[in-house]
Formats: sequence, C-alpha cells, structure tokens
Amino acid sequence: MLLFFVNDIAYYYVINLCNKLELLYYYLMPHINPPDSLHPLQSTVQHNCHIADALYAGDYTLCIYLLKMREFYRWETGQSYNCDLENKTIGVWLRERETLWEELENSDFKNITLEEQEFGPFDTEQINQHLKPYGLIYSGGIGLQGRPHFFLGKLHEQQQVDGYTVYIAANEYARDLSAPPAMSLGQTIFIRRESLKRMLWEKLEEWRWNQPENAMSRAVAQYDFNSDLDAALDAMTENELNSVLLHEIGEVKAGQLLGEAWETMLAELPHSKAEIMLRALRDHLADALSTLPTLLQNQTTASIHFYFANLNSMRKYLYPGLLTAYERWHNEGGITPLLQQVAQGQEHWQTQAEAVLSLYREYGLDAREKIETLLEENRL
Repeated sequence: MLLFFVNDIAYYYVINLCNKLELLYYYLMPHINPPDSLHPLQSTVQHNCHIADALYAGDYTLCIYLLKMREFYRWETGQSYNCDLENKTIGVWLRERETLWEELENSDFKNITLEEQEFGPFDTEQINQHLKPYGLIYSGGIGLQGRPHFFLGKLHEQQQVDGYTVYIAANEYARDLSAPPAMSLGQTIFIRRESLKRMLWEKLEEWRWNQPENAMSRAVAQYDFNSDLDAALDAMTENELNSVLLHEIGEVKAGQLLGEAWETMLAELPHSKAEIMLRALRDHLADALSTLPTLLQNQTTASIHFYFANLNSMRKYLYPGLLTAYERWHNEGGITPLLQQVAQGQEHWQTQAEAVLSLYREYGLDAREKIETLLEENRL
C-alpha cells in the first residue's frame, strides 16, 4: 500500500491550501463510548477498521486524504465541527496513524467475541442478534472495488420496508476512514445518519463557495439555512435518509435482476472508463427501479432537486435526457414527462445491462472496449 508520509512543510502547505479554498467544513458530533462491558468489542471493530484503512487509505489523492484524516481526527478525539484544530497536533497524530497502518497492512481481521461466542468479522447478522439488548448495530461487508467496511454504532431505529430490514445508526463508536452513509447486505440495509449529515454539510459548503444557480441552490432554498442552520441541516438529513433508503432498495433490486455475473464482471475489469460507465449504468437502473418513481409520485420537491444536484459527471453524460426532463419540470411544472422519462430509463438501462453481460460472457476481459462503445452509442 502507498502511504502518505508527509513532512511538516508539505503537510502544513497542503492543509493550509485546502483551508483557504474552503473545500470542506468538518462536521461530526462528539464521540460517545458504548457501555464499559463492550469496550473490547469496540476495540476489535476499530482494529479491523484500521486494517481496512491500511489497505485502502492510500487510494485517495493527497488533498482529499489529508482532509479526510483531519475529519477522522476530529471524530476520534470527540471534538465538535466548529472547533478549531491545530495543524501541528494533527500532523503528529497523522504520522502515528500511518505508522500503525504500516504495521497492520499484512494482518488478518480479528474475529468478534460476544458472550463467550466467536464470530467472523463478516458474520453481521449473527453479531447483530447478540447486540440487540445493548441497542447497538454492527456492519461488516465489502463495498466498492472490494473494499472491506466495518462500523459499530448506536441503533437509532429499525424498520421493515417492503420486505427489507432497515437499521438506522446514530453515533458511531468504531468506523473506518471512508464511512459510507449507506450499505446493503442481502435484504438488510444499513443507514448511517451522522455520516449522511456530514456528507450533506460538505455538499452545502462546496456549493456555498460560488453559490451557482443550479439544482443544489434549489435544494438549499427549500430549507431555512440562513435563520437556523442546525435545524435546516437536521431537516435535510431526515429527508435524504428516505432518498438513501430508496436508492439502497433499488440497488438490491438491480442486483436481483443482474445476478452475480455483474459483480464478477466489475471485479475482473481493470480500472477503466468501462468500469466507471458500468457503475453509473447500475446506479441509473437502481434509481429508476426505486428512488425516482417514489420521489416523483410523492412530489418530494427538496429531495428531487438534491437528487439531480448529486449526480456525478458520468451519470449526467450517459443520461442527458433525464436532465432535460428535470429542467422542464422545474421550469414548467407537471411531473408526468419526468415520470415517463424514468419509466423509459428503467427499460433502457436494464436492456443495456443485459447487453453488457452478453459481451462479457462472449469476450471476457477483452470486452472492455466493446462495452465502452456500446454505452457511448446508447446514451439516453
């Protein structure tokens, strides 16, 4: 793994540069410990998180890496988002953490011991059965590009939604560097409220840099950020919890349609334009199956605007027709054209996904360029 051992001058230069650009505002609630009896569990989960970070933290660009580490330091030391942090102190902590990662990068994940029973770190369902009496929630799974993710947190809420078990976590007691806001394992969906809130705050701060008139400005206008920022951010988080849940349900449904062959293909394809396009395709399919139909039918205006504000470049490139329909809805009103576009998209992206799988079955890894050509020629 490539670790960023940064000398003091370079470290302070990059941090100060990032601060001056105001790329990120570091939000995180104070760190709260679980019951004393579960401190060994917390320690084990965090140990596994450190191993995962040792393997993958070096994948970030230097600036993003330092920003994420600064936020991680804030969480680990229990400091609020409006607390000023000393770069020198963070620099010492960063070097110590990188030294720890260097020692751990060849280590195996530890098993989880609960009530004198031992579980593998990915035995999420069994571990959570034993954590119910403590009001805690755990997740151990594999994310994008085969990255392992672990977290332990306070269980805020449990729901049953359309046959899915949904766990919503509040404060987190153990976490890795990336801390994704949502994950799905089979029919179980994990949503991390504080990670989502932090992500929304970062999006808001990024928009505030230039305040362009776009989908994000329309989403922000739905909340009273000027008068009561905390209340507005809480309201936005609650709304987007639903959107995140809808997307994860869509991911599960898309997985059922595409089968294991899709994941095998992604795992075997090299990092390339084809991989980025395929991930965007699947996201479009997932949202056409779940997220957008529900948001549009319920006319959840704020979340519709934020959905389009959050689309990445490849998703916009592959699906310009969706953006056109959104702008028409915003300018003219009337939800029907946008609903029709989403229905067309569901059929289109499922057809393209099946065509991609056919190419992969026929050509294997040599299908990469053919997949890129197929998707280039079938933008919607």
